[in-house]
Amino acid sequence: MAGYWIVKAGPVRDIEAQKAYIELYSLVAQRYGAEIIAGRGRIETVEGGDFPRQFIIRFDSFETAQAAYRDPDYQASLAFAARMSDRELSIVEGD
Repeated sequence: MAGYWIVKAGPVRDIEAQKAYIELYSLVAQRYGAEIIAGRGRIETVEGGDFPRQFIIRFDSFETAQAAYRDPDYQASLAFAARMSDRELSIVEGD
């Protein structure tokens, strides 16, 4: 079964931090075959907190999604992510 990152993020507070995060995330995405399958279009929050930036990122398996999150390059990106915006990330399994 595939693995997914479900990412919910607030408005970007720090553009330089965003650039640094994207640079590190891109390395990890390429290494683990990540594909953004949703989040480049409209968002309507109908329940819960409002996160204007939301993404669903697909990996080949749940274990690959976990490994990508635990990758040292991704872990290094988390300091930039924290400066960039408030966010939540879950790893889920699905078809």
